[in-house]
Amino acid sequence: MPVKAPKNLPAADALEQENIFVMEIDRAEAQDIRPLRVAILNLMPEKHITERQLLRLISNTPLQVEVVLLRTATYQSKNAPPEHLQAFYHTFEEISEKRIKFDALIVTGAPVEKLDFAKVQYWDELSKVFAWAESNVYSSLYICWAAQAAMFYHYGIGKQEVPAKISGVFEHCVKDKLNPLVRGFDESFWAPHSRYTEVETDKVYANKSLTVLAESSEAGLYLAASVDGRRVFQFGHGEYDADTLHNEYIRDVNKGLDIAPPKNYYVGGEAGNLPPIRWRAHESLLISNWLNYCVYQATPYDIESIK
Repeated sequence: MPVKAPKNLPAADALEQENIFVMEIDRAEAQDIRPLRVAILNLMPEKHITERQLLRLISNTPLQVEVVLLRTATYQSKNAPPEHLQAFYHTFEEISEKRIKFDALIVTGAPVEKLDFAKVQYWDELSKVFAWAESNVYSSLYICWAAQAAMFYHYGIGKQEVPAKISGVFEHCVKDKLNPLVRGFDESFWAPHSRYTEVETDKVYANKSLTVLAESSEAGLYLAASVDGRRVFQFGHGEYDADTLHNEYIRDVNKGLDIAPPKNYYVGGEAGNLPPIRWRAHESLLISNWLNYCVYQATPYDIESIK
């Protein structure tokens, strides 16, 4: 089924070239279907790339999904053209003032993980989003830094800096095979990570409101969720393209950072020799499972009754 996307969104054009069905809002509204309403708070610098990555995954389900793109008002992106943000994005304040409710929310990662949460320029605004989501969103998916931030906000579980950046593609083991979020997963699977910090894993395991779903012996936690499925935490980047880790590595090298190449990534260990994607199938399944079991089958048909 299609993703409902704003007319002329560049990511939609790119996905159509991949034979992915993206439907303009006017056409979708002519169908007698209530689509799932999904908000994406995009905190990544290259917003058009993240839009394409996430819309690709969301489209791979039998559900019609209406996507609303959100941005921060307290921080203006240096990489996204202002006209792009003005045309396709809403601020949280605009959404909250209209009292719009959502079946689901995705909050992306952000390159601010070395900062204390309180020192992030938009932390107060993000905290308001977390609080608002409690009664205006049925299920939320938090990715990488956003997963760490939401874990801290909701459960007081902090993060700590690791000795060297965790970057590469790592093998993970499924920890809770009966959880619907990992239904259909192989017992082990590969997925990318790209971060300088990690959550306090022992505290996640100790919290009875949380369940750990997947973990890597090298890279640490990958997937956890609240027991009721209304908060999902993904500490890696299953949405990444084949070249994303490469582009990040070259960026860091050009900054003069002393950083190792991504692990288990370059073919033959030769920098620049990009790998085939071996993580998209499981990521597509994760997003499909989340939208099906945690959102579609659980959210009320009358979206205004979400509480």
